[in-house]
Amino acid sequence: MNKESLMSHWRDRIGNRVLDAFNSVPREEFVLPELRQRAYEDAPLPILREKTISQPSTVVFMTEVLELQLHHKVLEIGSGSGYQAALIAKLAKEVVTTEVIPELVRFARENLSRVGITNVKVVEADGSQGYEDEASYDRIIFTAASPRVPMHLLDQLKEGGIMVVPVGDISTQNMIKVIKHKNHIEQQNLGEFVFSPLIGKHGFDEEKVS
Repeated sequence: MNKESLMSHWRDRIGNRVLDAFNSVPREEFVLPELRQRAYEDAPLPILREKTISQPSTVVFMTEVLELQLHHKVLEIGSGSGYQAALIAKLAKEVVTTEVIPELVRFARENLSRVGITNVKVVEADGSQGYEDEASYDRIIFTAASPRVPMHLLDQLKEGGIMVVPVGDISTQNMIKVIKHKNHIEQQNLGEFVFSPLIGKHGFDEEKVS
């Protein structure tokens, strides 16, 4: 499948701004060189340290449900290759993305620089704790599976903000959309997904998932 086929398949379900962002970011620049010809397969692909870049449909879906606006500041937990951050950067003012694996920090920075994206800050940090230095955020997105809804990060999310996070065990998760209202927290279940486990203080035990 190629980029045009994917966009045609999504056109009735995904907004034009997200489709335009997908079209403008060359996914082939965020995969390993030997996998460039497979960049637009709708499947996850391996990157470094046994991690993966999520399939295009998952990345686009998560971007859509964030309901991004041009003035937003976004925190991403799990930089990976930098691809999800690149799409968000086309739709928001600023992206802070955290990654615990040094090789992936370098990989993401190199990929983002190569395609000319300048409004993403890649930080080597335990993203399970958020990133207090740059808080607060309009949106928070997890690209790794959390064992529970990370309610401890609501202090870093602005009122009216949205957090999107896959929650479950190591094998299967449900995508949860959390909306921070003034007097209550709303949670929506968006369906089943499979992500690599979140490693860190509020994630999974690295020894048990390695």
